[in-house]
Amino acid sequence: MVVLTQPLVENFSHIKTCKNNSTSSDHHDHTSNVIPVIDLLDPEANTLIIKACQEFGFFKVVNHGVPIETITKLENEAVKFFNLSQIEKDKASPANPFGYGNKRIGSNGDVGWVEYLLFTTNPQLTHNNSITIPGNSLLFRALVKEYVNAMRNMGCMVLEMIAEGLNIEQKNVLSRMLRDEKSDSCFRLNHYPPCPELLQTLSGRNLIGFGEHTDPQIISVVRSNNTSGLQISLKDGTWLSVPPDPYSFFINVGDSLQVMSNGRFRSVRHRVVADSLRARVSMIYFGGPPLSEKIAPLSCLMEEPDEQILYNEFTWSEYKMSAYKTRLGDNRLSLFERKPSHDQRQYGQM
Repeated sequence: MVVLTQPLVENFSHIKTCKNNSTSSDHHDHTSNVIPVIDLLDPEANTLIIKACQEFGFFKVVNHGVPIETITKLENEAVKFFNLSQIEKDKASPANPFGYGNKRIGSNGDVGWVEYLLFTTNPQLTHNNSITIPGNSLLFRALVKEYVNAMRNMGCMVLEMIAEGLNIEQKNVLSRMLRDEKSDSCFRLNHYPPCPELLQTLSGRNLIGFGEHTDPQIISVVRSNNTSGLQISLKDGTWLSVPPDPYSFFINVGDSLQVMSNGRFRSVRHRVVADSLRARVSMIYFGGPPLSEKIAPLSCLMEEPDEQILYNEFTWSEYKMSAYKTRLGDNRLSLFERKPSHDQRQYGQM
């Protein structure tokens, strides 16, 4: 059992709540049917992924080929870490940005009912080696490396299927950025402790574990234990609960992929609500490009003469720096949206 520290309770008033979604079996069946499920061995997977990216920016993948041992070994070590005393866990802090963090999400005042470990996946950086993991640090790092390699391979497979689905001749136009030795990808282990005492005082509302946001990278590969909490926002603003599936993975379209697809795909807005009785552990691989990579609508998609370019070009470093200055729920892409030219505005007024 996780023992919550007093500071987390003191900060409760600063953590947001939201209306409680229905938890009936009918609701569960409905959400199960709505969320796209992609069998990566399906000959039609490319087409189905494109449709899911356009409609939801989110989908579940099965027949992914990742051994269950790779998943469970890392989760077991993560659970051991998060069950340590606060004094022991603090040895891996502060998250700046890599390391152990508790409650605070970023540096701009966002808080949540969450604690986490954040690692860089770039072997050229030494941040991970400076993170003190109580117990067998070498084993922990080895398991993280094994898991990240599997997630990178899956992410690249999905991105290459996307390229094929978009009829792009260069199949690695997206995946090459994740495979680049300078790829600025990262890996995050989140732990959402249960809190039955506080949830009972919320009168039908849920405690926000991680506030609503989009991921700035290209794609994210998400897996959690068998505890619910993840919700995605549909086009009409409705929040949809995602039934947990510890044996499958969920793919998020990120801001960068929305830009490179020139808005064809939507970067999914999502959040996590805390569970009143069970802890939730999630593992997220954020597939990012190198810092110097230029992010812009892909020229091979801009073949229609009347298609407007929706975003100005920027480097991943520029976007990352911009994102660090915003609050969690801000629309980061709004700063990079291309404004209509004078001629376009004049034409639109005629």
